[in-house]
Amino acid sequence: MRLTASHKWIGRKWRPRLATVVVAILVMVMALPLVGLFFFRLYENQLIRQTEAELIAQGAAIAAIYARDVRDAGIPPEKLGVPMPQANPSRSATPDYRPIEPRLDLASDTVLPTRPAAMAAIPDPPFAAIGARLSGILDATQKTTLAGFRLLDPTGVVIAGRGEVGQSLGEVEEVRAALAGHYASALRLRIPDQPAPPLYSVSRGTKVRVFVALPVAVAGQVAGVVYVSRTPNNIMKHLYGERGKVTLAAIAILGGTLLIGLVFLRTVSRPIYALIDRTRRIGAGDRGAIRPLDHHGTYEMAELSAAFLDMAEKLQARSDSIQTFATHVSHELKSPLTAIQGAAELMRDSGAAMDETERRRFSNNIVTDAGRLNLLVRRLLDLARAENLAPSGESTSISAALALLPVDNRLAARVEAGGDIGLRISAENAVIVLANLIDNSARHGSTLVSVTAASAEGRATILVGDDGAGISPSNRTRIFEPFFTTRRDSGGTGMGLGIVLALLKAHDGTIRLVDSERGTRFEIILPVV
Repeated sequence: MRLTASHKWIGRKWRPRLATVVVAILVMVMALPLVGLFFFRLYENQLIRQTEAELIAQGAAIAAIYARDVRDAGIPPEKLGVPMPQANPSRSATPDYRPIEPRLDLASDTVLPTRPAAMAAIPDPPFAAIGARLSGILDATQKTTLAGFRLLDPTGVVIAGRGEVGQSLGEVEEVRAALAGHYASALRLRIPDQPAPPLYSVSRGTKVRVFVALPVAVAGQVAGVVYVSRTPNNIMKHLYGERGKVTLAAIAILGGTLLIGLVFLRTVSRPIYALIDRTRRIGAGDRGAIRPLDHHGTYEMAELSAAFLDMAEKLQARSDSIQTFATHVSHELKSPLTAIQGAAELMRDSGAAMDETERRRFSNNIVTDAGRLNLLVRRLLDLARAENLAPSGESTSISAALALLPVDNRLAARVEAGGDIGLRISAENAVIVLANLIDNSARHGSTLVSVTAASAEGRATILVGDDGAGISPSNRTRIFEPFFTTRRDSGGTGMGLGIVLALLKAHDGTIRLVDSERGTRFEIILPVV
């Protein structure tokens, strides 16, 4: 199986598609509420604490009634229980108030076994009489609240409640703590009257029952315990009761998820796929694909698209330049090669009939064209080196570079100003730039080349002018084209200014032809040291 270009670079390792990742993230977002609901039991724990708070409130009301009846019955202190512990001042701003906060936690508290059975005991008659009077209140309250009430005397014997009257619960852990004057609550396994529906089985809360034991204080002593229990509301049953709100929440979650997916699709996914399609079209040679995307989505995608299109334009321009350059090179090399081949064939076929003068003329033509080929090859190598040159970090000045030039008897070169300005270009490359410009001036009849330099804001502006014949208006736009020359007969290759331009570009510099009253003037801009 043939590998595509992308597989060549990134291999054949499986990677998920962007759409797959997005869908997976959205599914996780939608599942987060369910995870919190069923696995972290946060909502169930809230239901249990709500149940404990309700039992505390109901037990406190019963305890107040029971405490009143104990005081009214005039029961002596020796028949009451242990003294109530002192309240912690740091937990209650007012000594008269002793709030009890729910403290059960389904996640951390141990679920105790079912409540131990009551044991036979004999209640104290005064407390039994009070219990008998309160039994009707407890029964009526239980029918409304669905909670189980047990009213215990100071020894833990049940004196009021639907069942177990006259039996002791003093050995039950939470009751024992309440008889000592401390509030206690516990989670215990419940004994269901009937099997729970299958849907409820996912809820741990349906298997437990909340037990609350509140000590009743009279004259600073424990006069009894209000023991209350109830099964907390089942989460599924509760959600069904709140089905309207749950439906709205589900719709909000679904709508939010879809909105996130739509935003992600528009701002990330669609621009990425559009850019991938654009790269394939550009790779197939579609020049019309080198244009901005219709929709970028985000700032980073716009920057990526702009950088990619800029690279594509440069590569396309480079390709066009190479194609044009190859055409010029082929033409320039073909002319002398054709002349050499023609002269050689004539000498081979008709050399015996030629006199010495004709043979010498054809031989000189071969030598001249071979020399031109040699010169073209050298200039092509110079141009290739200039275009691939990396800045060396060296520096020089105009005066130093001119001092390295060989003496040219055809003209004079002098620095008018700024000869000592440091330029970020090596002396060798600066000499090549100046030598090509001076040679062009000499070939066009100049007798003087003047150089003026000035620096500002980290850049040096260098003007190189001569007093020669100048450049005609029709040729001004073509002077930097490879192989363009008006002095081909005198050995010009048309590559000098191309080499100069490539060298300056490699050093973050530029060159352009500017207007001059006489001769030719070039403006060069280079970074200064």
